[in-house]
Amino acid sequence: MNQRTNELGQPIGFEVADWTPRPRPPRAPMQGRYVRLEPVSVDHAPDLFDAFAADTENRIWTYLPYGPFADVEQCRNWIELTCLSDDPLFHAIIDKATGRAVGVASYLRIEPGVGVIEVGHINYAPVLQKTRGATEAMYLMMCRVFNELGYRRYEWKCDALNAGSCAAAGRLGFTYEGCFRQATMYKGRNRDTSWYSILDTEWQSLEKAYQKWLDPSNFDEAGKQMASLAKLIEGEAKASC
Repeated sequence: MNQRTNELGQPIGFEVADWTPRPRPPRAPMQGRYVRLEPVSVDHAPDLFDAFAADTENRIWTYLPYGPFADVEQCRNWIELTCLSDDPLFHAIIDKATGRAVGVASYLRIEPGVGVIEVGHINYAPVLQKTRGATEAMYLMMCRVFNELGYRRYEWKCDALNAGSCAAAGRLGFTYEGCFRQATMYKGRNRDTSWYSILDTEWQSLEKAYQKWLDPSNFDEAGKQMASLAKLIEGEAKASC
């Protein structure tokens, strides 16, 4: 893309033609083959507490500003205090095979005027981790952001020390943009924040890779993947050049 300049010869960004503010994310469910996402309610508390409790070492709570919860009532109180707003807009991830909530994820820092939205507060119970449903949940949230709502930028931010979250962002096709040092504090400690993003111009090839990875034909009888998501993303990126 050729660099644009203004009448003074100063470099300026490319024109965003015919831009209009984007809608805010609706509260409608998102349906996939393996999981369904729906806005969190207090009714999800028993399922979520049971699913999260399977992590007996409480590792899933290390990099979150809340949790773990001692009982269902604490989980319900957390939902009432934290999860019922429109920003962040929390979703429960429902395993379609069992009908039970097995994780949460949210949209947050929603900026319809400039088309920027973040995904965060992601917490997968052990039963959801490293499953097709885990990846599909992220895919469904991206589909809503780019296909349904037309946002320009989708962000992922995490504690720079959270190796699992950093690796997940890379696997899912996010681009690393840098580290904001001493960006915030939580649970009485510092957090340096790693930033990642996906742009609307990158989504078409990423979507094809997700669709190929999630297709049942990509898994053998034992459930092992035939092609990794990373390889499929790389292949689609090359094909789109």
